[in-house]
Amino acid sequence: MQRSLIVLMKVLPRVVLYGVMALVVPFYMLINRAGYRATYRFFRERMGYGPLRSFAGVYANHFVFGGVILDRFAMYAGKTFRFDNAENDLIMEKSAEPGGFIVSSSHVGNYELAGYTLHCSGKSLSALVFAGEKKTVMDGRRKMFSETGISMIPLMEDMSHIYEINRLLDEGQIVSMPCDRIFGSAKFVEAPFFGETARFPMGPFSIAVTKGVPMIAVFSMKTSLKGYRLHARPLGMSGVTRAEKVASLAASYARELEDVLRTYPCQWFNYFDFWKK
Repeated sequence: MQRSLIVLMKVLPRVVLYGVMALVVPFYMLINRAGYRATYRFFRERMGYGPLRSFAGVYANHFVFGGVILDRFAMYAGKTFRFDNAENDLIMEKSAEPGGFIVSSSHVGNYELAGYTLHCSGKSLSALVFAGEKKTVMDGRRKMFSETGISMIPLMEDMSHIYEINRLLDEGQIVSMPCDRIFGSAKFVEAPFFGETARFPMGPFSIAVTKGVPMIAVFSMKTSLKGYRLHARPLGMSGVTRAEKVASLAASYARELEDVLRTYPCQWFNYFDFWKK
């Protein structure tokens, strides 16, 4: 199926596949009931939308999510996109400084495509990725990442990826880690988020504090059929104790995530109740 999609991307205009997707989205909304309810509550309870606008928001969210997936395979098929990298200077500046740092990613916009366009002067960038993706996706990632000098760190159940992350940071390199899902882990940190308290994975923030390295939040947001805009913001750290520093980093990340979502509310691809206790 995925290989067929890559072939279609090579022979059909992207707008045709987008049109087909527009017809498919309502059926997916009916099937993915849990995701529909979580997204609807986000628009109603967090964004303060009315019922009709919230329903339209759910449709737009699913449509953009489908577009992001199509764009990933379009990239595998050799298609190109326009990237407004106005904020890439921050990454370039950090890359020129001694020492490594962590780039915090999220299930927002199309972060994978951002990785294909980031240029980090003098440093390698390694991305922590879910190892259970389909072979076609992993092969496509390897091909695209190899062209930009980016490598993958598979997320392993035995936590061996932590050793690789520490090694790279010790060598002054850049590591990209997702920071918006805990996947049932007992280790989390709480931070204010859209007026409530939400849980974020402790791991990335804890590593940054332990290694004494800075963190940058990067978001790649879809702006048109073939366009994206890169947003990169430094995360602040304060406090005396280790726990205080971890909490301050998580709170800074939550503020940046909320800020970008208020601008692009339909591009948070979170299909579960984020605030559920």
